[in-house]
Amino acid sequence: MSALVQPPEPSVASEPAFLARTRLRAQRRALWLHAQWSSDASAKGIAITHDEVDRTLNDPAETAEREAGFYEQNRETRELTRLIAEADSAALSDARWATLRQAFGLTAEESGLLGLAAAVAADPAFGRVCGYLHDDASACYATPLLAAALFGWREPLRVDSALARWRLAHVAPGAGNPCSSYAPWIADPYIVQWLRGEQGIDPVVSAETISATYAAQLEILDPETHHAMRNFIAAVRPPVEIELTAAAGAGKRTLAAQVCAEMGADLMVVDARTMAAESTPAQTLERVVHALRAARLEHAILYWNYADLLDRYARQSIEGACELAFFGSEAPGKASAPARVARASFRMRPLGQAQRLRLWGQFTGEPLPEAIRGWRLRPAEIRAAAQVASAGPEAVAEACRGMLHNEPGELFTPLPCPYAWDDIVLAHGVRKQLVELTAQARLGAAVLEEWGFERLCRMGRGLNVLFAGPSGTGKTMAAQVVARALGRELYRVDLAGVVNKYIGETEKRLKLVFEACERSAVVLFFDEADALFGQRTQVKEAHDRYANIQIDYLLQRMEQFDGVAILATNRKNDLDAAFLRRLRFIVDFLPPGPPERLALWRQSLAERSPTGEELLDTIAWEWLAENLVLTGADIKAIALAGAFLARAEGSRIRMDHLLHAARREMHKHGASWRASDWSAKPHA
Repeated sequence: MSALVQPPEPSVASEPAFLARTRLRAQRRALWLHAQWSSDASAKGIAITHDEVDRTLNDPAETAEREAGFYEQNRETRELTRLIAEADSAALSDARWATLRQAFGLTAEESGLLGLAAAVAADPAFGRVCGYLHDDASACYATPLLAAALFGWREPLRVDSALARWRLAHVAPGAGNPCSSYAPWIADPYIVQWLRGEQGIDPVVSAETISATYAAQLEILDPETHHAMRNFIAAVRPPVEIELTAAAGAGKRTLAAQVCAEMGADLMVVDARTMAAESTPAQTLERVVHALRAARLEHAILYWNYADLLDRYARQSIEGACELAFFGSEAPGKASAPARVARASFRMRPLGQAQRLRLWGQFTGEPLPEAIRGWRLRPAEIRAAAQVASAGPEAVAEACRGMLHNEPGELFTPLPCPYAWDDIVLAHGVRKQLVELTAQARLGAAVLEEWGFERLCRMGRGLNVLFAGPSGTGKTMAAQVVARALGRELYRVDLAGVVNKYIGETEKRLKLVFEACERSAVVLFFDEADALFGQRTQVKEAHDRYANIQIDYLLQRMEQFDGVAILATNRKNDLDAAFLRRLRFIVDFLPPGPPERLALWRQSLAERSPTGEELLDTIAWEWLAENLVLTGADIKAIALAGAFLARAEGSRIRMDHLLHAARREMHKHGASWRASDWSAKPHA
């Protein structure tokens, strides 16, 4: 280079270790080159001088010896050598530089090249210094050649260098062989930012960190799984991979963070959905490496959320890269047999009612609404519901409905529950059974969780009930009464939306129904249950085989259902015997006898209107109850029709109105009265 650059004065100003030790070496090298090139200043008009050719052709060992002698004899370079030694010593105690070297196992050569490339990135003007030191104004970048000259190493850069493997620095695109002495190396911008102590997030990585301090303050919601994971990690040699499975929002990340907190480490959560979103396999692998790198820099343990979305190549790059890593997903994955990794899978247990109440209290001081007290909410759902707690109980319930069963709404519809125990007329035995099953539904958490009887319900802790009996005997109304007594919503499964002629579709839709309702503590009502739970038949054709598969699935799924399910049918004998064995209660609704019919007549025919107007003329209550053998639904229909007849005449409701309506109702059922049936006029 013909132009001379005056080297800067030696400086020990406070700056990052990588920059100080690189800058001082560049200053010293510049003084040496200045001395070398000073003899060329008298050459006029000659592009390449004789002295330059002689220097180039000299023995490299002799040139190196002369350079070392210059550093010892020159006063300025001796001072720079002293400052370099101080800077190197300071680098050993620089936490970030030491962490970087140790975390990625950088050799002295790799450290020097990275320091040079980072200096160019941190101070763009330093690139011109590189051009001067290269004796090439176009080479304003870091190269292995210049790094070797500054840091005094002679070993060539390895092909599998940690710089490239961990993306700490890279060769400029199109630069050819990365191991070439003249290859231009560029430091990763985030690494430079991190080395300078600046706060920020690697833009390639979508991650959040759960600190050990925060995690240690939280209640451990699943002590059994926590203890099992901790014991496994302590018992095996690293590297270790822990697969943690549970539904989304169940607290997998928090539980993993609590295990890490006991080891004094933070948990870095990486979302695999963003890793794989709109990216090629190469881009996904790039993001994975950046995540692994970030965890090492922060001394954090990685948690891969939605790990099942990582492809095979990403999983291979992760395997063994960390001493401990967690993989969270909703279901166990099919990972390949690990060659050098200790791996175990754990499934989280759902929260109990007492735990849900305590967690609610951590998020808000508002009381938990009674309407959702029995809902099996997950931690994330409890937190979301608590955010609207100040808006009132209905806002909380609406938020929970949206989270739990907003998707399969076309498969079931809500039923109003206007009736209480006083509104329904039942035989004593039937009412007693309903009261008993209501108590079991209400006390489920207390008996199963607090008393430990959950051990007897390994397949499922739900309450499955059958209401059997003729139409109009009060099965639907009884379901409404039970739901209201429990303070729960009632949903009727729409068989037209569930049953599908295509193989497997019915099972898929029922799966949506069960999953949406079993955690929301609603009462699920299957009307005309015989259409779904019919008897299995002998297989004579393919249709029979698939029909039996459907029934088998229903039997299994009902047994696993954790909610309250009421099935109603007027064809009890058509139900599969295996299904009947799985029911906790079978309530037979018989047609009402005279005492029940009398109560139904009096309940259906109000003596006065809401405004106090008298509505009834002389009514023969006993006669109606004794002589008209009707169901409760029939009696209500007759009472309503009689009211319309009386209103049309402008009179009160009389016996002839009721008898006329009764005759029409009987015709609807295919029955008729003979004239003699009407001959004796009933008396009140």
